[in-house]
Order: sequence, then structure tokens, then C-alpha cells
Amino acid sequence: AALWGEVNRCGQNGDFARALKPLNRILQASREDATALRCKVVCLIQSGAFREALGLMGAHAKALGSDGMAFEKAYCEYRLNRIESALRTIESAAQRTDQLKELYGQVLYRLERYDECLATYRDLIRNSQDEYEEERKTNLSAVVAAQSTWERVVPEDLGLREATYELCYNSACALIGQGKLNEAMKKLQKAEGLCRQSLSEDSDVTEEDIEAELAIIHGQMAYIMQLQGRTEDALQLYNQIIKLKPTDVGLLAVIANNIITINKDQNVFDSKKKVKLTNAEGVEHKLSKKQLQAIEFNKALLAMYTNQAEQCRKLAGSLQAQSPEHLLPVLIQAAQLCREKQHARAVGLLQDFAEQHPASAAEVKLTMAQLKIAQGSVTKACIILRSIEELQHKPGMVSALVTMYSHEEDIDSAIEVFTQAIQWYQQHEAPKSPVHLSLIREAANFKLKHGRKEAAISDLEELWKQNPKDVHTLAQLISAYSLVDPEKAKVLSKHLPSSDSLSLKVDVDALENSPGATYIRKKAGKLAGDSQQKEQGQGDVKKKKKKKKGKLPKNYDPKVTPDPERWLPMRERSYYRGRKKGKKKDQVGKGTQGSTTAGSELDASKAASSPPTSPRPGSAAAVSSNVIPPRHQKPAGAPATKKKQQQKKKKGGKSGW
Repeated sequence: AALWGEVNRCGQNGDFARALKPLNRILQASREDATALRCKVVCLIQSGAFREALGLMGAHAKALGSDGMAFEKAYCEYRLNRIESALRTIESAAQRTDQLKELYGQVLYRLERYDECLATYRDLIRNSQDEYEEERKTNLSAVVAAQSTWERVVPEDLGLREATYELCYNSACALIGQGKLNEAMKKLQKAEGLCRQSLSEDSDVTEEDIEAELAIIHGQMAYIMQLQGRTEDALQLYNQIIKLKPTDVGLLAVIANNIITINKDQNVFDSKKKVKLTNAEGVEHKLSKKQLQAIEFNKALLAMYTNQAEQCRKLAGSLQAQSPEHLLPVLIQAAQLCREKQHARAVGLLQDFAEQHPASAAEVKLTMAQLKIAQGSVTKACIILRSIEELQHKPGMVSALVTMYSHEEDIDSAIEVFTQAIQWYQQHEAPKSPVHLSLIREAANFKLKHGRKEAAISDLEELWKQNPKDVHTLAQLISAYSLVDPEKAKVLSKHLPSSDSLSLKVDVDALENSPGATYIRKKAGKLAGDSQQKEQGQGDVKKKKKKKKGKLPKNYDPKVTPDPERWLPMRERSYYRGRKKGKKKDQVGKGTQGSTTAGSELDASKAASSPPTSPRPGSAAAVSSNVIPPRHQKPAGAPATKKKQQQKKKKGGKSGW
């Protein structure tokens, strides 16, 4: 009795660890005491010793009964992250109590079976009424947010009053899943205000505690900024949250992953540090499967950007083994092969995946076409693109193919692309659909541009038949016929509307007086005054203006005939003999030192008396004007020796360029 009294007292005080001592003494005396065993299990659970509690229940299963502690067992398994075991325990229970239903909802949420989870919480809210109603509504809104985010399900309006910051936060997450980012940001700001208000009412809560609680809200705000392209603001907020060192490893992993996605192939050193936060213990139990998968994808991409080829292949291969139908691991492997200049292997890898998974064939083939274009094989890329049957008729695909074929000057193939697309719309959609008519018009314009006039005329005639009132098409048709059959063009021009029917109702005065008009009509008053003056002066004879006599030059002689070339520049006149140069000026500084120039010696006697310098045999005695003085003369053979020396230098010397 004394021991049970101590157990009761410890239980009332919430001192469960201390209650274990008297319970152990009771069990020493009676090992199969069911009450003592139940109390010990509860004390172990309250103390966080879930593994020991589970072991105790397993060891004394007979004493406790087959269904006596189903909730406690399932709860221990749930807390030990044995979610599948917890589900089996709950489903095998003979009676599903409200406690088990609450736990069942949590287990289904962790298993991402959101539809069943939603039904469970609706049933609980409908059939229970206690102090935990607000928590149940919060959990219900969390399920709706998860459906919107991960399953792209449009959430239904649950009619929940967003009186708490948890409800506001979950509502914001649901809006993010729908892409309503501005509304989601307003909800998060409201949640932040409610959180500050509710926590500040408690005097024991510090500002640091409030910031730690707000970390998850701020993280979601940063995520919205990132989606909106405000990467600098998002990065700043992410780093502020990391500096707070929150205890939630799931939050830290998500923030680190988002920073890595912002960095991409830049700031790789920072990304390497952040990736360590995604490897923290217990992260896999805090995040959804899609979040964990996204983190693994980014790890593989980071390995590729840091030139860790083997690590990248290993991570991508592991991801492909986990999700064989997923395209992204194959794209990462192909990208890594391309970085290693193994384009043929990359194309082969993508080709194999497209054959094994036809659902993803379109995306794979687009990637293959991109690789072919990067290699310069535009024609092969066109062949791959034309093999995507579900995209052949799309305007974007038609435009891309026509552009590529035009680049390769393959006009016939480009016209064939137009023809196939037009035929598809004729078979599958109404002939007068806007896309169909637009394709016919573009085909006609393309054919006219490249000289296929007859084919263009047939397209334009078909367009005109579809809409005979289309003046634009008729004008194009007449223009095309004017190049081939002018008579036919004249006949068709009769169908054009008259100029009167095409006149627009335009206020000419208002248009001319508008600020942007280049011509502004003069005011009416001024015009009236001018007209009156004109009327008065109609009878007056106009005075003729006298022509002024031209001025004659001072030395003008009327008896002498003027020079007919006087209007031409002096250099262009027939009698121009050039400018006379001064003789003395021409002699200064001309020729080598000591030499004489032509005409410099005028006295013939001097020239005859002075002997020639270095006379050559048989040469005249007279001094030539181009004779070089002896000291400036070069010895015979000097130029040849110089050339040989230069050649030797060229052979032996090294060029500096």
C-alpha cells in the first residue's frame, strides 16, 4: 500500500521518472501484476523511453492482454518512426477508440495517405467535443495544405475560422500549392502577427523564443520570395533563420536546399557547406517523400557542378533505382555525360529511357533534339522533333521546325511541316478554328517569301473561301495573283469594297488640332481676316519687283570679250601652266652634302676648267648633274655583300614575334 501511495503521489506531481522506483519494487514482488506493468509502461512513455516501453509490452504480452495496450504500443512505434508497424497495430485492434483514431490520423499523414487522413479528422471533429478541438482543426488544415502542395488538389473551403497562427500558416501553404503567392504572403504576415501576439502574452517567453517559433513562418515567406524571383531578399531571410540555429532539423534541411538552388553553379563552396545540413540525423522522418527526393536531386546536380563525376553518377543511379519511372535522374546522367564530351552516350541513354517509358518520351526527345542542335546536327534534331506525334501540330513545334529547316535551306521540308499540321487540324478540329486559319495564313506567307506563288495562292483561296468578307486575305490574294496572273488579279479586285465604304469617321479638325499633329490649321479668325484682305486687293494691280543690276568688276572692259573659262578654278583652265617656283629656294637643302644640282653652275668656262672627280674611262669630261662625290660613293659590290649578310642573319637569328 505504501508503494502504491508513492506511485500515486508521483503521478499527480508529474514526476514519472521517480515513480519507476516504487513500481519496480512492486514488480519484484509480483512480476505479472498487470496494473503495475501498465503504470510502468505509461511512466516510460512519459519519460521518453519508448524503446524500453515497447520491450516491456512485448515481454509481458500475456499479462497485459492481446488488446489491452494497443494505443500505447502503436504510439511507441509511431515515436520510434516505425510507421508501418504502428499502422498494423492500430488496424489489428479489436476496438478503435478516439485515442486510436487520433493516432491513426497522424500515422496516415506520415504515410502521405491524405484522403483517408482527411476523412479520419472530419469524423473526429464531428463526433467529439473537448478541449482538443482546435488542435484537430489545425491538423485538418495541415492535411488540406499537403494535398494542395504535393498532389495539386484544389482544396475545398472547410469553413475554419483562422483564429490561430497555425491555421493561418496552413492556409498560406494551401495557397502556395495553388500558385496564389500574393494571397499566401498576406496570410503569412497575419500568422506572424498572431504568433507574436499569442506568445508575448506569456511572460516566461523571451524574444529569442518568439523568433525561434516564427522561423518556420519566415522560411515560408522566403520561399514565396524565391518563387517570385526576389532571390536576394529570399537569400537574406534564409541566412537570418540559419543564424538563429533552430532545433527543427527539417526546417534547416529545407532552407539549406533552397539556398543551394539559388546558388546553382555559382558560390559552390557555400553550397557544399549547406548540403551538410540536409544530412542531419532524423531529417528523413521530418520531410515528405517529394522533399527528400528534391534534396537528393540537388545533391546530384551539385556533384556535377563541382566536377565530382563519379559521385554524380552514383547519386543519379541511386535515384533512378528508387524511382525508375522518374525522368530527372536520367537527365542528370545525360548532362554529366555531355560535360565529359560523350554526347553519343548521352543520346543513347535518353533513347533507351524513351523506349522503356513512353509516357516521358516527349520530354526525352526534346532533350535529345537539344543535344543534336548543340552538336550542329540540325537536320537530325528536326527528325527527332517530328517523331513526337503529340506535339507535331502544335504552333510552337511548327514554328521551331520551319525555322530550323529554313536555316538549313530545306524549304520543301518546311512546307511539308505546314501541310501536315494543317491536315491534322482539318481532321481533328473545326476547319474554321483560329489555330487552323492562322497556320494556313503563315504557310501562305512562307511560300510567297520563298517563291512558291502557286502553292501560296491555293492557301489564300482556301482562306478566302472560309471567310469571304476578310478584306486582308483578299488583298493578299490579289497581290499574289498580280505576280502570276494579272488578269485574274483585276477580276478579284472588283470584290474589294469601295473607298466610300472604307472611309472612317474621323474628326479632321480635332485630329489636326491635337498636340501630336505635325500640321496645325490656323485659327478661323486669322483666316477670315486674310480672306477679307485678299478680296479688297483683287482689283489692285500687282506691283512688279525691279531686278537689281549685277555688280561688275573694277577692271571690267566692255570692249574685251570675257574669258569663257572664268567660272572654272584656275587649275582646271586650259591655259594653266602650273605655279612658278623660285630658283634659289629650290636649290637650298637639295641633294647630298657637297653635290651639285642641275643648273647650279651657269658658267661653262668653270665647268670646263675644273676636272671631273673620279673620272671613269671613256666618260665625258663634263660634270653630270647626278654625280655623287667620292666620299659618298659606295664601293663596288657593297649592296650584294649587304644582302648576303642579311640572309645570313635571317638564317641564324631568331624572330622575336
